[in-house]
Amino acid sequence: MSAADLQKASATDDFIHGHDGPHGHDDAHDDGIPHASFKDYLIGFALSVLLTAVPFWLVMNDVLPSKLATTAIIVVFAVAQMLVHIVYFLHLDTRSQGGWNMLAAIFTVVLVVITIAGSLWVMFHMNENMTPMSPQEMRISPG
Repeated sequence: MSAADLQKASATDDFIHGHDGPHGHDDAHDDGIPHASFKDYLIGFALSVLLTAVPFWLVMNDVLPSKLATTAIIVVFAVAQMLVHIVYFLHLDTRSQGGWNMLAAIFTVVLVVITIAGSLWVMFHMNENMTPMSPQEMRISPG
């Protein structure tokens, strides 16, 4: 085969398989999602185990005298574990899909926080905003 035939075959192969350029592998798929290495999965797994074991140990051994401090530490570890899962297992970073995946995730988090905060606010103030009932009204109420 001549060089021209090889180039033509390569161009046809690229057209059929839907990609351009050399067939060497780089750090991203055609859609911009980075490859994950076995090392990345091991790091994510180790961090996940650590971020699960430490709060479990705090609760089981009653390490801290304050329940509020224990709860606060558990919440911090839970948020850290969510971030580890997002980065190491879902591969969500600013490079994937040109940053649109990260933007969509941030938008989702903002909506969830607004929904939860609004729901808690409504439930907390529900009792204060209700009209008081007399004892006679309480006896005849269906609840």
